[in-house]
Amino acid sequence: MKLRSTFALFVTTGLLASCTKTESVPETPGNYILTVSPAASTGVADYLLTAQNLETGTISTAGNGVEQDGTYRYYVTHNGKFFSMLYGQGNPGAVTAYNIQDSKLTKLTNFQTETVQAFAPVNDDLLLFKISRSLTAPTSSWYKVNTNSLTITAEGTVNTLDLTQLGELAHFTWIKQVGTKVFAPYQTINDRSFNTAYPDQASIAIFNYADMKLEKVITDKRASFIGKYFQDGLSIQENGDIYGFSPAAATTAGKLSSTKPAAVLKIKSGTTEFDQSYFFDVEAASGGMSITSWIYIGNNTYIVNATAKAEKTSGFPAGKRVGIVNVVDKTYKAVTGMPDVASISNLTTNNYSPKDGKTGYIGVNLTDGTSYIYKIDASTQTATRGLKIEGGAVTAVQYLK
Repeated sequence: MKLRSTFALFVTTGLLASCTKTESVPETPGNYILTVSPAASTGVADYLLTAQNLETGTISTAGNGVEQDGTYRYYVTHNGKFFSMLYGQGNPGAVTAYNIQDSKLTKLTNFQTETVQAFAPVNDDLLLFKISRSLTAPTSSWYKVNTNSLTITAEGTVNTLDLTQLGELAHFTWIKQVGTKVFAPYQTINDRSFNTAYPDQASIAIFNYADMKLEKVITDKRASFIGKYFQDGLSIQENGDIYGFSPAAATTAGKLSSTKPAAVLKIKSGTTEFDQSYFFDVEAASGGMSITSWIYIGNNTYIVNATAKAEKTSGFPAGKRVGIVNVVDKTYKAVTGMPDVASISNLTTNNYSPKDGKTGYIGVNLTDGTSYIYKIDASTQTATRGLKIEGGAVTAVQYLK
């Protein structure tokens, strides 16, 4: 999904209104989907562009692509569909679903939505969480949206103050399906600025997906919270082992306060406890780096966005450095061939990998206004400049069959 400074998804209860017919939209053919924020514009929504490959050529927003309705959009692909979601800034927001037909985006439906801060695919659903930030109103709501019928099939609530037993709220950084369960890593917060009196604790709430009953909460005080606001910090390997990164980003009174290093923790396949025999000190392995987002590419390997220790602030912006992490070998290797950090405006965090164990693609937006897709080869730790995007800054890189 695309990430910006504020996020929300709006979901109605009951039947979601949809289009009465399939609508085709014009664009350059291809199964790669690029979301692009137009250049020299403010308050303008992304364009959706499609491309046949990410390694060569040029693509432009000029007379091309699908213009989104609304300013803030973010994205997820699931069950053969691409969902474009509008942050309504206090108002209901549209969600538009597409599929790919003959290498072209085809609009399937529009529906209206209410505000959520975490969502993820589970079975054929999208599970959505509207998360409270009020100690006096600690009820958080969840919704199951079936991606076949495009209807809400179930909804319920969780008291996220009772969940922590610490006098602070659980604010889920993201959610992840693990078999028949949902793992929800969270940071504890005592105000809307995400401050905490417990900066040195990683926690995961585990729900049974069928009825969304809380089964247990697991904690580990060797690291700070897992993930980052609107960043998926959990990953499941081919053998079922689960790894989670902690950026050591907790704040108290508006200042970074965790005494623990940026790290990776593990949960063994089939278990619901942190593996106390495993600890990967990312800072020590990398010379002070903190992972801010990652994409799993297979074979225990991740392409990560990272930030140097001297660059960390309480706002903890997305990292502009790229590295290769192997969670089994406990290694961090810097990628060469990227533009100089000073010339990078931002990197995309919603990226694509064919899961071949070595390859991934990320968007790179430069301070001079140019934007490219870079191919990352994890086996050689090298980046190669590929497709050029004209007319805007790339915000997400996806692939849909």
